[in-house]
Amino acid sequence: MSESTRLSVFKTYKLFVGGKFPRSESGRVYEVTDSKGKWLANAPLSSRKDARDAVVAARKAFGGWSGATAYNRGQILYRVAEMLEGRRDQFVREVADAEGLSKSKAGAVVDAAIDRWVWYAGWTDKIGQVVGGANPVAGPFFNLSTPEPTGVVTVLAPQESSFLGLVSVIAPAIATGNTVVVVASERAPLPALSLGEVLATSDLPGGVVNVLSGRTAEIAAPLAAHQDVNAIDLTGAEAQLAKELQVAAADNLKRVLRPRTEDWTADPGTDRMTALLETKTVWHPTGSLGASGSAY
Repeated sequence: MSESTRLSVFKTYKLFVGGKFPRSESGRVYEVTDSKGKWLANAPLSSRKDARDAVVAARKAFGGWSGATAYNRGQILYRVAEMLEGRRDQFVREVADAEGLSKSKAGAVVDAAIDRWVWYAGWTDKIGQVVGGANPVAGPFFNLSTPEPTGVVTVLAPQESSFLGLVSVIAPAIATGNTVVVVASERAPLPALSLGEVLATSDLPGGVVNVLSGRTAEIAAPLAAHQDVNAIDLTGAEAQLAKELQVAAADNLKRVLRPRTEDWTADPGTDRMTALLETKTVWHPTGSLGASGSAY
């Protein structure tokens, strides 16, 4: 068959929920265009039901993921980076279309995103040593503080940084043992939906990351008010929406990460990991202390 008569095979983008690829239960889609207004694809327009299903999947996955060893989580995150490296050309193309970048600049963005996955993979078994430790107390006790994941986290992905920013908000949340429901960039969701395909073929358990596309305000409202969501990252919310979501989140005392000006190319530090950790402190008797010292 000649090149001129060959039919193009358009990609059908789907949500990523519970390790599977459902269409929106509403059956709705919306047009995604590039920076010049050229049609790229139809993306699923998620509903409130899709959001609730994603929370159920994230909660179901939380026990296994948070209970895995930090070393194992690091291995899995590194495997994701390997898969991204293998599909680099696809992501370069999608990022270039989404953000109006040249192929070379889009390539630099994708490389930075892959490097960031590797960076967080290395932190999984180290963050506990940085923020935990033994506390000096007056008395015959061991007093140990250890970090634990917050739980199910809703993440509103950055609107403009469709891939590097996306990775920068997802990776720290799951590196520390949380599970996430991600609301992709409303204008440029395709890199996020393709990331779901990578996660599905890595070793990441289904439900650890769930990716929704659609109207940010429409999806975020039920997630902010959801009683089984423990934290919400408002990075991708504009000011008025962020204020409304903070009010809704207060109902069950969710931890809230407020939007701020971000330079996604800068060293991310540990802030996003520690923001989604709780501290558990355990007291344990050492035995009686006499004049001669410890019983041990």
